[in-house]
Amino acid sequence: MGRLVWLGLGAVAGVVAVRRAAGAVRSATPAGLQGRADGWLADVRAFVADVRAGAAERETELRVALGVDAGAMSETEARDLVERPYSPRG
Repeated sequence: MGRLVWLGLGAVAGVVAVRRAAGAVRSATPAGLQGRADGWLADVRAFVADVRAGAAERETELRVALGVDAGAMSETEARDLVERPYSPRG
């Protein structure tokens, strides 16, 4: 009975090893590498899009806070305030 159990465990281990090796070979093919690169590139593009959306939202918030959009401050005055925040204002 013990030999039959070991034979069964060996067969299962062999099947698992062959399936993992086949998966590793499949992922090392040009198509597998291309698929992995495409997934990574899509993730990078999504991250860049999120960063750009956040930057645009923050720029809108800053323009409202500085009063540029409401006409309380000109574009030049706002730029001067951002570049030299501690300089005296007239």
